[in-house]
Amino acid sequence: MNFTNFMNLMNYNIQQWLPTTKKEVEQRGWNSIDVILFSGDAYVDHPSFGAAVIGRLLESLGLKVAIVPQPNWQDDLRDFKKLGKPNLFFGISPGCMDSMVNHYTAAKRRRSDDAYTPGNRSGARPDMPTIVYTRILKELFPDTPVIIGGIEASLRRFTHYDYWKDTLKPSILFESQADMLVYGMGEKPLTELCQMLRRGIPFHSLTNIPQTCVLRDKEEKYATNKRWQTITLASHEECLTDKKKYATNFRYIEEESNSIHAAKLIQPIEDKLIIVNPPYPPMTTDEIDAVYDLPFTRLPHPKYKDKEIPAYNMIRHSITLHRGCFGGCAFCTISAHQGKFIASRSEQSVLREVQHVCEMPDFKGTISDLGGPSANMYAMRGKDLNICGLCKRPSCLHPTVCKNLNTDHSHLLQLYNKVRQEPRVKHCFIGSGIRYDLVMHRTGNREVDSTNREYLETVIKHHVSGRFKVAPEHSSDNVLHLMRKPSFKLFHELTARFNAINKKEHLKQQIIPYFISSHPGCNLVDMAELAIQTKELDFRLEQVQDFTPTPMTLATDMYYSGLHPYSSRKIQSAKTETEKKRQNIFFFWYKREFKDEIIGILTKLKRNDIVKRLYSNKNR
Repeated sequence: MNFTNFMNLMNYNIQQWLPTTKKEVEQRGWNSIDVILFSGDAYVDHPSFGAAVIGRLLESLGLKVAIVPQPNWQDDLRDFKKLGKPNLFFGISPGCMDSMVNHYTAAKRRRSDDAYTPGNRSGARPDMPTIVYTRILKELFPDTPVIIGGIEASLRRFTHYDYWKDTLKPSILFESQADMLVYGMGEKPLTELCQMLRRGIPFHSLTNIPQTCVLRDKEEKYATNKRWQTITLASHEECLTDKKKYATNFRYIEEESNSIHAAKLIQPIEDKLIIVNPPYPPMTTDEIDAVYDLPFTRLPHPKYKDKEIPAYNMIRHSITLHRGCFGGCAFCTISAHQGKFIASRSEQSVLREVQHVCEMPDFKGTISDLGGPSANMYAMRGKDLNICGLCKRPSCLHPTVCKNLNTDHSHLLQLYNKVRQEPRVKHCFIGSGIRYDLVMHRTGNREVDSTNREYLETVIKHHVSGRFKVAPEHSSDNVLHLMRKPSFKLFHELTARFNAINKKEHLKQQIIPYFISSHPGCNLVDMAELAIQTKELDFRLEQVQDFTPTPMTLATDMYYSGLHPYSSRKIQSAKTETEKKRQNIFFFWYKREFKDEIIGILTKLKRNDIVKRLYSNKNR
């Protein structure tokens, strides 16, 4: 069904969406606007799109909110001027995906598409829209506060490594000259901020709101919470000259980002201070339910007409169960943005959304994903929260599964069963990644271990679309340890169990593993051993990627500094295009065009034993 026909079936009213133009503002009878949001994505009124969530949240607080999606920053700037000056502030949401990852491949080549733009068209947003949009707004409206947020701001709130420019960059708050940065999921800090502004408290004095960052002069006095411990990090200038200090900074940042009782972090830069207040506690079930109960249309704005938005097509019939991830993977940005503590929706809230999805005119019976950052962490938390309160581990699963973690999958099983009972739901897939080390962990509790085995069987039997996607990421235990992932032996165990369940249920499904090349600490022999492992398992790999250093991850810290921030151990990384390509081709050892090159590499390494194992006829 095309978009136009779909909208006709809805008999829509333009006022079902937040206004995007002066005409739409006037149709509401507004004389002014309280908050104007600028988004690097197309405007899709769906809870998977950050700008829509923040817009609906502010609206629920009684504010008049408008949104300007993908403004033109290259003309006379009319998009930035058309709605005038807001009463409270401008907000910038650069997009659901980091703009640099969105724009460039791991080889730093410009992409020719953009899944968050109508028609999949590239060029609708600049690199680093947070900086570009803020500078424009500060020039046009110098007296109006600008608040930046979203993943782009979260990952760059401190000095960070920019892979695309191959240099250390200062905090994006300093570089953009915005008035405030909100990191992580922004509902709670923005609610408190708006309440204070409406009470007449001057914006500049709002320096003690959790989960916000502000820039102040070194000698300037500012309000703060006296109960917060304060940690002063190495300055930006020190990081530029000393990689060890940069690495040490990361350890403090990661630990405090994953602590219930976190400290306030301060980083000096020039004559200023970047002040990063500790995060709020995780959202309660009632709080996150309230967000998903906001009146989303779940649709793109009608202005896009027949233009498809690929990112929306992927999630239009998906449902998010929770936020947060306690996996702590070294290369992943989720915990830096959403945190490691899980905020789960109630079963009732999820089932209400199932009903909404079923009522969509284009719904044909398939829920594409019932998941989250990691699909099987729903409703999981520490058994004793007092222990969690003292913990600063970045991962609850590595190097071993925390004994205090409740790994019971019964809540998920119950929810899956109820969704399957909905007559209009023919298929309900789990499209998000499943942490198989969490499912397969042996707790010693017979009931929990039995439930978790049942969970895996249920997923494979009812919730896989023919291809069961999991992410072992590598086969080398050394590399996996640096990644904070379990031993590859566990993947062998999973494969055996998967095959047994398929045989029992008379299914013909495939297991599709994800792997990464060129991760810090990975060398050519590691990749050759991975090739042997995949050969012996009879895989022809499809889901592979070259490591891309993104800000504020452990892997990126190791890549840039050459050190592990927790041990100061030296870590080598493939950095040149040639080095990365030589690692990547081992994924495709079975292709004729790479055979001679692979043999040449292994011969130079004096590893003819691997050549024999890889290219003998045995086990081919």
